[in-house]
Amino acid sequence: MAGLDESRAFVPLGIAVLTVSDTRSLAEDRSGDTLVARLEGAGHRLAGRAVVPDEVEEIRGQVRTWLADPNVDVVITTGGTGFTGRDVTPEALEPLFEKRMEGFSAVFHRISYDKIGTSTLQSRATAGVASGTYVFVLPGSPGACRDAWDGILQAQLDYRHRPCNFVEIMPRLDEHLRRGAS
Repeated sequence: MAGLDESRAFVPLGIAVLTVSDTRSLAEDRSGDTLVARLEGAGHRLAGRAVVPDEVEEIRGQVRTWLADPNVDVVITTGGTGFTGRDVTPEALEPLFEKRMEGFSAVFHRISYDKIGTSTLQSRATAGVASGTYVFVLPGSPGACRDAWDGILQAQLDYRHRPCNFVEIMPRLDEHLRRGAS
């Protein structure tokens, strides 16, 4: 049965939040604010926050900076997952993934379907592992950020969650990179 094992200690993670938008600033970033409030409320620490325009190189550059930072365990992006010409976040980040997390998109869409019905098809939410860091690519609405955090990330980013969670396998996320280097 899924749930928290209170005999285990909570492990706070460093989580960076990137908003991808041509029109928002930090002052108007409700989706980023939603993610920050939830991750801090859960006991994690904000390891970085930025807003970049819908440009592949700017999105990729900011995420690469965080991937190289040992204080960042997780990157969550919001915005740029739709179908318009300016929506390029999956194209910017999926090439960085060494491992894709196919199940994330499936579960996100299942949760989203219960709230917004078939409109969930308009999101290309994705996730993967890049340089030993989890990267989650979410739609740009506060509701989608709430759904992803409350329905998936809050539990999976909590070491106490059973039967398994993302935190307990973090030390082994880059073992294929280390093996290749030796």
